[in-house]
Amino acid sequence: MENNLEDAAQRYKDAAINGDADAQCNLGLCYEYGRGVPQDYAEAAKWYGKSAVQGNDLAQFRLGLCYEHGRGVLQDYTEAVKWYGKSAVQGNAEAQLNLGLCYFNGDGVSRNYAEAAKWYCKSAAQGNADAQYMLGWCYERGLGVLQDYAEAAKWYGESATQGDVFAQWNLGLCYEYGSGVPQDYVEAVKWYGKSAAQGNAWAQFNLGLCYYY
Repeated sequence: MENNLEDAAQRYKDAAINGDADAQCNLGLCYEYGRGVPQDYAEAAKWYGKSAVQGNDLAQFRLGLCYEHGRGVLQDYTEAVKWYGKSAVQGNAEAQLNLGLCYFNGDGVSRNYAEAAKWYCKSAAQGNADAQYMLGWCYERGLGVLQDYAEAAKWYGESATQGDVFAQWNLGLCYEYGSGVPQDYVEAVKWYGKSAAQGNAWAQFNLGLCYYY
């Protein structure tokens, strides 16, 4: 298996040196995860960069991650936002989520909840569970969008069915208090249970209260 990985990495390298953007991105992945080559974040960032400038959306996203977390490059949130943005406009759901998070937290850009919600929405529509949860959070609290408990419950539900532990807990709260959905203690217990089973202490607490009362 290791020989196969080494052979794959070498083939990616040969093509990458000749300017193939997909091969450059794949070589970056090899270096980032140590597949067929020694793990080397600097080399990963280098090859992501070469692929990113050619417009490869995955490489742009991975390069954004490198800048956000300071892997192989100096940490630079502004650069992270730049590359997330380039990838996001090409439809990369993970980049859309991360760009939304940057706007939400004010990392590399001025905090802007409306922009955050916009990018969460684009990512959520593609099925990204984390973006669905964050969009639900925005609707519940009226951050960047008009407060809408029904929309909040809807997006928590989309995320919860994919297994997001916090979306499951929040959906349980929606059912317990009738926020955006009809009050339904059985549904509340169901979603608290799913979240609790994943180790969420708050859900475990709420589930305990349900059994107590």
